[in-house]
Amino acid sequence: MDKDERIIDVTSEKEEVSSEDGDVVVLKNDTRKKQENKKQAYVAVYDLISVVMSSFVIIALLFTFAFRLVGVKGSSMTNTLNDGDWLLTYQKESYVHGDIVVITGPNYFNEPLIKRVIATGGETVNIDYSTSTVYVNGKAIDEPYIRDNFILQNLDDIKFPYTVPEGFLFCMGDNRNGSTDSRSNLIGPIDERYVLGKAFVRVLPLGDFNIYDYE
Repeated sequence: MDKDERIIDVTSEKEEVSSEDGDVVVLKNDTRKKQENKKQAYVAVYDLISVVMSSFVIIALLFTFAFRLVGVKGSSMTNTLNDGDWLLTYQKESYVHGDIVVITGPNYFNEPLIKRVIATGGETVNIDYSTSTVYVNGKAIDEPYIRDNFILQNLDDIKFPYTVPEGFLFCMGDNRNGSTDSRSNLIGPIDERYVLGKAFVRVLPLGDFNIYDYE
């Protein structure tokens, strides 16, 4: 046998592969299968990482441009919302009576507020304190969400009936006697440009997701 024709025998199941220097290497079929399986495993791991990374990017974009996570502070919306609750919000083109909204505009407290929309631009709000009934455009509104069935007049300094300016919202807390809202000059009507969005689901605490379950 010529010295240039060295043969390395690694198995009885042989497949010859020529090398550049003239050597003939006999590879085991099992070894080749293991190499292919290892390559497939790498591809599978790469695909999994790609899917996970893509999911994180999509979630980040959703939370940046579509949904916002907001925490509840205080008791102005009890019993609907409680201090420490966390909500998801989304932006709408317009808001209607009953929507729970997050307000980010300048206010007396210098912090975001969470209130319920009672009336929109052009509508007239009135409150009958003798019956604690809220009227919008002369019609009593159904309010199954309020905490108390009475409203203390001394908390309000807006004169009623009150017509909401166009482009603004009249908002109140569900805890009427524990909420500073559009009834007070400290807050007043809410410019719609400062509404972060409508709260639509409670994410924490777990198990109590529906914040409109009175409907």
